[in-house]
Amino acid sequence: MARPPAEPLILASTSPQRRAILEQLQIPFEVVAPQYVESGDDPVEHAAGKARSVDGDAQPVLGVDTIVRLGGEVLGKPHDVTEAEAMLERLSGRTHEVASGLCLRTRAWEELGSEVTLVTFRPLTPRDLATYVAAGEWEGRAGAYAIQGLGASLVERIEGDYLNVVGLPAALLVRLLAERFAGTYGFG
Repeated sequence: MARPPAEPLILASTSPQRRAILEQLQIPFEVVAPQYVESGDDPVEHAAGKARSVDGDAQPVLGVDTIVRLGGEVLGKPHDVTEAEAMLERLSGRTHEVASGLCLRTRAWEELGSEVTLVTFRPLTPRDLATYVAAGEWEGRAGAYAIQGLGASLVERIEGDYLNVVGLPAALLVRLLAERFAGTYGFG
């Protein structure tokens, strides 16, 4: 017997990657752009700020933020081709962290969590760098790459939640939905 439709989550994000992951997991959602200005590098704080900036009324609100960290330094979104190539060159042959913060909240409660996935790039040649940068996929991407696209060709190995690298810590979200809404969204 089919379960009744769940109340959609409010996704406090305009990220197409986050929307695609929620669709993949068959979690109903509506998008509301957050009214939050990021400062600092704490993805949990940013996720909470995004979720708190949206009024979900009776619906649960989901906020997420993801950063790329190499040796303690946060690699944001490159401003131009030169900066993108420099970031990718630094990641070449090395392991970095993709860290996400997640906030799931209602008017009655709030759950905060974080997830870290380790990503190792293969050693990149100047041709690899030039080809990837020329494709333009680096634009608007923390760390200058998108693992779900051509950026997959840069990666040698990942340890942890692949979807976290794409933009949403899915395993963490599913666990929280199973705990807080057992059966409602198809989990737990």
